[in-house]
Amino acid sequence: MNGLLQTIIDQASALSVIESLAVVLAIAYLLLAIRQSVWCWPCAAISTTCYVYLFFDARLYMESVLNVFYLGMAFYGWYSWQFPQGSRDQLPVQKYPARIHGFAMVTIIILAAITGYVLASYSQAAYPYVDSLTTWGAIWTTFLVARKVLENWWYWLAIDAVSVLIYWDRGLQLTSVLFIVYLLMIPFGLASWTKSYRSQAAA
Repeated sequence: MNGLLQTIIDQASALSVIESLAVVLAIAYLLLAIRQSVWCWPCAAISTTCYVYLFFDARLYMESVLNVFYLGMAFYGWYSWQFPQGSRDQLPVQKYPARIHGFAMVTIIILAAITGYVLASYSQAAYPYVDSLTTWGAIWTTFLVARKVLENWWYWLAIDAVSVLIYWDRGLQLTSVLFIVYLLMIPFGLASWTKSYRSQAAA
């Protein structure tokens, strides 16, 4: 336990400004997303820009590409939450039917198998298949967040749990701890969004 704590302390003391900024804004993003504040998206935009570089440097290429996608989704999420269709002042929390989630999961597995094979065959990527699976899963889940789909929190629970192990192994211990914090915050996000969904349904 002492060795684990010392590793985290050593990495924190050696942090670059870019990683420090990425971690702080990543936490701010999730806190604001739980509160359904549109300001979560600017935090996400800056944080993901930092992580494009950090993950590429760690040879987690799919994670780096994922953060390029996150950057685009930050702009989409900002617009989607600010200017919902219809007469509503803000985008409501919604649910997708099970068939959509089933189709999405099958598609994610197929895409992960394809990109995992390509990375394993033609690059030095670390964990090519697992990296691909979490990347495609996160792409779908980020879209769900941008559309305020309640089930996004369950996807993040699985993705973040796997990501903790990957990042730790690749020497990104502080980012791994960040994702542990994410895991602890997910139940609060799920509860908050569920309350909003039920309030909207009752109204």
